Amino acid sequence: MDNAIYAGLTRQSGLMREMRVIANNIANAETTGFRREGVIFSEHVADTGRGLDALSMANARGRLLDLEQAGMTLTGGTYDLAVDGPGFFAVQTDDGVKITRAGAYLTSAEGELMNADGHRLLDEGLAPIQVPPGAASVAVGPDGTLSADGEQLARIGLFAPPETQLMQRSGGTLFDAGDELQPAGNATIRQGFLEGSNVQPIAEITRMIEVQRAYEIGQNLLDREDKRIRDTIASLTR
Repeated sequence: MDNAIYAGLTRQSGLMREMRVIANNIANAETTGFRREGVIFSEHVADTGRGLDALSMANARGRLLDLEQAGMTLTGGTYDLAVDGPGFFAVQTDDGVKITRAGAYLTSAEGELMNADGHRLLDEGLAPIQVPPGAASVAVGPDGTLSADGEQLARIGLFAPPETQLMQRSGGTLFDAGDELQPAGNATIRQGFLEGSNVQPIAEITRMIEVQRAYEIGQNLLDREDKRIRDTIASLTR
C-alpha cells in the first residue's frame, strides 16, 4: 500500500476516535459529576530508509481529561454532596476503589451510604460510612465531618490522584487512579448540592462538525489516491 494511504488512514482512524469521544461527551452533558474528555493528536515520523523521504503518520492515542469545576445545583437533599475544589469522593466497587465527582448518595437498609449503583461511599481511611437507621438529623461539614443527631460518625474522604492525566475512566463518572490516592487538601464538601457535568454542549457540537468535515476531506483524499494507484496499475498492464 502506498505511504500516502497509510498516512491518510491513521488520520481517519484518529478522527473517528475523536468523534466517539465527542459523542460520549454530548451524551453526558447532563450527567452529575461527569468530566469531559478530549483527544490529543501527535505526529509519528518513521525512517523509511537511506535516501528516501521519512513517513509521517498521525497518532491520536493521547487523551485529555478536563477537570474544570462544573456548576452546582441546590437540591436540599441530605445525602446530596458536591466537591468544591480539586478533590474526588472514593467509592468501593466490585473492581476495587474508584474515585468520582458524582455526589448523589442514599442509605442502604443497614444505613451505609452508597450511590445508585450500590457503590459504598468511603471515609478518609477508605472504610465504608454508616449512618444509624432512624437518625433524625444528619449534617455534613465542609471538611467532610458527618454527624447524626449531633454525634460525629466519620469524615468523608476527599482524595486527589498523584497524576491526573494517568486517571483511567472506569465507566460513567468513575475513574481508576491506582493505589496512590492522596488527601485533597484544598477541597471542601457542600451538603445539599450536586455538581453537574463540565461539558459545554455548544462547543462539543461545534467541534463535532469540524471533525466531520475533516473526515470527509480525508476520505476524498483517500478516494483520489486510490483512483491514482488504480489508473497507474491499469496503464502499466496494458
